[in-house]
Order: sequence, then C-alpha cells, then structure tokens
Amino acid sequence: MSARKPIRKAVFPVAGLGTRFLPATKAIPKELLPIVDRPLIQYAVDEAREAGIEQMIFVTGRGKTAIVEHFDTAFELETTMSERGKSLDILEPTRFPPGDIITVRQQVPLGLGHAIWCARAIVGDEPFAILLPDELMVGKPGCMKQMVEAYEDVGGNLISVLEIPREEVSSYGVIDPGEERGALTEVRGLVEKPPVSEAPSNKIVSGRYILQPEVMRTLEDQEKGAGGEIQLTDAMARMIGGQPFHAVTFAGRRFDCGSKTGFVEATLALALEREDMGEEVRAMARRLLG
Repeated sequence: MSARKPIRKAVFPVAGLGTRFLPATKAIPKELLPIVDRPLIQYAVDEAREAGIEQMIFVTGRGKTAIVEHFDTAFELETTMSERGKSLDILEPTRFPPGDIITVRQQVPLGLGHAIWCARAIVGDEPFAILLPDELMVGKPGCMKQMVEAYEDVGGNLISVLEIPREEVSSYGVIDPGEERGALTEVRGLVEKPPVSEAPSNKIVSGRYILQPEVMRTLEDQEKGAGGEIQLTDAMARMIGGQPFHAVTFAGRRFDCGSKTGFVEATLALALEREDMGEEVRAMARRLLG
C-alpha cells in the first residue's frame, strides 16, 4: 500500500456556478472574488503550497478560464510595472512553474465526488489533497500543513474537522469518532446532516481531505446519492475499515465563504488583522455602529 508517498498534488473543485453571489458572479468566477485584496482561490492555493504541495489541479467548468489566467504570467502587467519601478513581489504567489497548474473540465455538475473523479488521470496512483476554496481556513500553520504532518504520522486517509456547538450539527457532515490521540481522532463512520439527537459527535467535516488513490476506484462505480449527485462522503464511508482513516481537529478558524455573511465576516476579520489597515477598519466599524 502507498502509505507514505508524499502529498504532491491537490485538487480544487471550482466548477460551481456561484449562484448565491449573483450578479457578481455572472462574468467573474466566485473563486476570484477578493477577501480584502486576494482572491478566495489564492488563499487555498497558498495553504496547499505551505504544505509542500507542488501540483495544483483545478476542476473547472465553462466560463472559469479566468482562474487559470490568475496563476499565469501577466507579461504586459509585469513589464509595465517593471518599467515604472514597481516591485513585482505582490505577484509572486500567483506564479507557477510550467506544468504545475493543471485544469480538467467537469462538463456536468454531478456533485463533489464526480468533480474529484474528473481528476483521476492526473492524480494517478498517488495520494492527494482536496481543498474546497469556499472554506477559508486561517491558522498557523495552515490547515493542510497540519494535515500533512498528521499524514506523515499515520498515513491512510485524513479529513479535517472542527468542533462546533452540538445544536448546529444537523447542517454538516459529522464523524463517528473512535480512539482519540491529541488532535487525531480515528474515524469509524461519516454521517451527513444528522438530526441533533442522533449525531455521533460534534466534529464536523470542514473542506480539507487527504485521500488515497483507491477513492477514485470507489467513485468510479458509485451510485448517485443525496440530491442525485455523486457524493464524496459516500465514497469515503465505503473506504473506512479497509484503510486507516483519521480526522485532524484543525487548530485555527474557518470562514464559510460560500455564504454572503461568511464572506463579509472573513473580509472584516482579515482586514482587522492587517497591519496596513486594521486600525482604520476598526475605527470605521465603530463609526458605522455608532
């Protein structure tokens, strides 16, 4: 078994239509909407890079080419900035060596499991990471780095979890926990949106995964699940027991940027922490609340 092959590849499912953010997302992919001055996708890619991941695989749909443009070399922009004596440092995180940004198309929106399956040829027989850009994870080190460190310890499959108040669990996927060791919890099962009275824990799945390549085979012959979509949760649940499966409780904060209020909260929270604008934003908030 490929227990300790390094995690070199990350899959980013970015084919969604972003209908909750219309009309802003009519012509601009939701993943490029900025939290302060960095697009949402940039936060996820930076998190993957910090964890030592080299290849970024974007599962895109029609009208999403701007995401790839963002990580390309903008020749005219860079030439003009250089001629004017402006530093190009701000663009450094958006640059990648040739071949390290790969896109595949998900032609039909058949769910997260299907989106991941679309990347099977590029993932090949290596373990890989999945990052859902809507979930903005803020921590030091980042969520994926915490997970890679755990993976180097236990191998197998890992998901990131957060502990939330038990009365809120019915909106999320929840783990059925086994043995706990520090931030690591053995996963015995996964339950999607359980009633509060039946929830096996208050640890919710939070948009970061490290999976073995066998999940692609599981997705290959999987029936459609909830909402007529191919669910990643179902595929992972089928692998429990056959391979090690652990949850990593993320030491950090999560912002749900798939919702407008979560997006605004992330913008405010990160702006308040910035040395170049925190004080002004704090004063602005006081003025607006006054």
